Amino acid sequence: MKKIRYFALALFLATSVTVLVERGSAQKTAPAFAPAIPKVWDDREMAGLELPPADPAAAPKQVLADYYYRIPVRPIYKSYPVYAPGKEPAGYQDWLKQQAPEVGVFDVAKLKTEADWIEAGEAIFDAPIFYNAVVRAEQVTDPAWYEKTGTRAAKDGTLPYFRYVVREKGKVELGTISCAMCHTRMMPDGTVVKGAQGNLPFERASVHAMKSFPLERARSFERSFFGAPWVKPDPQAGLDQMSVAQMAEWHAAIPPGVIARQGSSPLYPPQVPDLIGIKEWKYLDHTGLVQHRSIADLMRYSALNQGADDLASYGGFIPAARDFRTPPDPATRGQNIFKQEGCAVCHTPPLYTNNKLTPAEGFDVHEDHRQKYDILPLTVGTDPSLALKTRRGTGYYKVPSLKGVWYRGPFEHNGSVATLEDWFDPRRLCDDYVPTGFRGVGVQTRAVKGHPYGLKLSAADRRALIAFLKTL
Repeated sequence: MKKIRYFALALFLATSVTVLVERGSAQKTAPAFAPAIPKVWDDREMAGLELPPADPAAAPKQVLADYYYRIPVRPIYKSYPVYAPGKEPAGYQDWLKQQAPEVGVFDVAKLKTEADWIEAGEAIFDAPIFYNAVVRAEQVTDPAWYEKTGTRAAKDGTLPYFRYVVREKGKVELGTISCAMCHTRMMPDGTVVKGAQGNLPFERASVHAMKSFPLERARSFERSFFGAPWVKPDPQAGLDQMSVAQMAEWHAAIPPGVIARQGSSPLYPPQVPDLIGIKEWKYLDHTGLVQHRSIADLMRYSALNQGADDLASYGGFIPAARDFRTPPDPATRGQNIFKQEGCAVCHTPPLYTNNKLTPAEGFDVHEDHRQKYDILPLTVGTDPSLALKTRRGTGYYKVPSLKGVWYRGPFEHNGSVATLEDWFDPRRLCDDYVPTGFRGVGVQTRAVKGHPYGLKLSAADRRALIAFLKTL
């Protein structure tokens, strides 16, 4: 799914604005388009993608493909236009709060023509990857925010830099940090040009968010985004003595059309590039950092700029690491939790099952069965009905393999829960729980009992364990 999305995005970026405007009726008669989609993260290609830095000792070492493809795919939620104050349709906010979350609006099965793929790439271009980050939902409804930042709306009253997103019914968030947020230009008459040099007052907006940061968080953010400790003298040498207000001054001095993006500096910020015509460029970034030899390189560039470059080691400096040294790997942490919790007793590597049987709750194991079959001396307490009340019932459940669990679901032998997140939700043991999978005829709520392992973990440990399970 990652490579498909990046291919669509790269195809969109490689087209001109004219092509985008002129699609329409021609799309209906266009021939079928079955692209050969290259691999995004190829270790050999990644090693030669970037030009070496001015100091070769800091040449980045990207994470390996094995790690990259274990990163969970970021979901794309259905999103909605954002309007400036006084421009919203009547009752719009109330209507948004009534919308149910929708994931998977990027449907590959519907991409039949090249125009379809370009349109899908445009959806990825517009899709936010963070929520209420840099700018919050309450700010875009406040006229004072527009006066402070100088942000303008388009002719139709929308703010094309942002999208509203509903990830939880009744909660409306502002989707930010999309490609469109930086690469959308508002012309003097309110016309919107996608892919052009953006002119959102990004840094002025970020200053308002930054001023609410605790001091250490602000310093950590600056070091993570802009640190280059191999440069001598270190441009951030005085950072540990600076206040949030002083750091904010760096960003407040940056005008619209210029952004201190990750890897640059608020002291030496780059102009936002115009992406129109990118297909013909041989190098990307003002410093020619990335080679552009094919659409595959543009896909890799997109992946890097959605945060993957922060995982790289620059001579030992890792921007995304908490201590800027230790590689961040939630899956590795989850693997340790898997071992600590004793999960491997039943779900034994490399098959992630011990290929044994566990008695159903209430079943008395026959003595001769212990000699004939591989039976665990414990029950996990799940609903015994399938094992005891059906023609296929043996009194046992087999220990399932966890390999491939990342694409499976619903879970438990009768599919009571839809996702791994639901399976490790301790609330499922309560009688008022609403099963997210199979419920039963006329059943509104019931407990999904049994298999209590992992339910007492902290939220962070549960996330890490699930991240590991999704790598199997």
